Amino acid sequence: MNRNIKKAVSIAAVAAMSLAGLSACGSKSGSGGDGEKGKVYYLNFKPEANDAWQKIAKKYTEETGVEVKVVTAASNTYESTLRSEIDKDEAPTLFQVNGPVGLATWESYCDDMSDTEVYNQLVDQSAALKNSDGTVVAIPYVNETYGIIYNKDLLNKYTQLDGAKISSADDIKSFDTLKEVADDIQARKAELGVDGAFTSAGFDSSSDWRFKTHLANMPLYYEFKDDNVTTQPATIKGTYLDNYKQIFDLYITDSTTDRTQLSSKTGDDANSEFALGKAVFYQNGTWAWTDLSAAGMNADSLGMMPIYIGVKGEEKQGLTTGSENYWCVNTNASDADKKASKDFLNWMITSDEGKAALTNDMGFVTPFKSMSDEETNNPLVKIAKADTENPDTYSVSWNFTMMPSDDWKNNLGSALLEYAQGTGDWDNVKTQFVDGWASEYNLTHES
Repeated sequence: MNRNIKKAVSIAAVAAMSLAGLSACGSKSGSGGDGEKGKVYYLNFKPEANDAWQKIAKKYTEETGVEVKVVTAASNTYESTLRSEIDKDEAPTLFQVNGPVGLATWESYCDDMSDTEVYNQLVDQSAALKNSDGTVVAIPYVNETYGIIYNKDLLNKYTQLDGAKISSADDIKSFDTLKEVADDIQARKAELGVDGAFTSAGFDSSSDWRFKTHLANMPLYYEFKDDNVTTQPATIKGTYLDNYKQIFDLYITDSTTDRTQLSSKTGDDANSEFALGKAVFYQNGTWAWTDLSAAGMNADSLGMMPIYIGVKGEEKQGLTTGSENYWCVNTNASDADKKASKDFLNWMITSDEGKAALTNDMGFVTPFKSMSDEETNNPLVKIAKADTENPDTYSVSWNFTMMPSDDWKNNLGSALLEYAQGTGDWDNVKTQFVDGWASEYNLTHES
């Protein structure tokens, strides 16, 4: 048994599944056992896209007669939800892995996707993930970008104040300038009518991923860039942890919320603070437009800048762009359900209704040739597109797909929260970041 299969079995055991249960799932008839058409059960990773998935699933069922059930895991609970669902009689027929590390856990559940239209339509087929046998089993379906979203109206209002540190948002090209501006906004928040420069850095599970995963990508990116790291390393050095600290300090100091109150603050809180004009800056990504528009924000009010952390040459840094979203079909589902699931995906990227749902309702930038002419109404996607096409800047890649485990992220998140609340120090953050990486890598790579 290779080490990846051992890891999958180990994870399944933790979730109280037996080896006998795993074997049995291979022989289950599944939800489409009676069926000519089969059924689709999609376990969705993205809470912000839930309404759009429910709507398009209903549309597909009306058109084809094929039942499509979409269940959305709560934020930051996808892996645990998948573990609890995957061995049920009515298991997901369609699910997601978050890159090569996620595939290492779930590859024994992933069906061959090489004969699907979603694979054939990839602009870059090398972006698909293969299992240890070299079979295509996971298809990327969205490229996303994140940074520091800002309210252009409020920032422009700030620039009109006497003594403002900048004359326009374009003047912010480094951490030092960002800090100078944020500090000044925080000091003059009454003049601007805001509660703080940044939205709350909440550590509820709906929000903490922004800091233990997306923000943690920044020190990893620069360390890996220095050391020419392209695959998951067994150890890391933490070269840029001081930079990580100073941007995190800025978030929790120049904020709408006292740092002692962050444990209960949610993603909805941050979204609301920003949408209601209570904060100028909000770390998030292109996917945030769905919630911001629902809260009444105007597309013309939104801008997005890179997350500057104070590294040399960052004036040429662009936004952070990549993907951790890969579709997989459950190989243990019935043949009818597997076909139904693949047909549904094919329809999503080729039909007018499916393409519109992915592009506008969900705000995705998709990697498929069939969708190259789709026009988005997502202003953050338009900003991201212009950023990636700018020859004078470099994009920051998504390296958090190499993070060794969810436990590593969760332990880092706990250390960050303790630091923010004053019940822990930054040395513990460093320990969880560096030593925790080596420990979790070893646990997940036992021979």
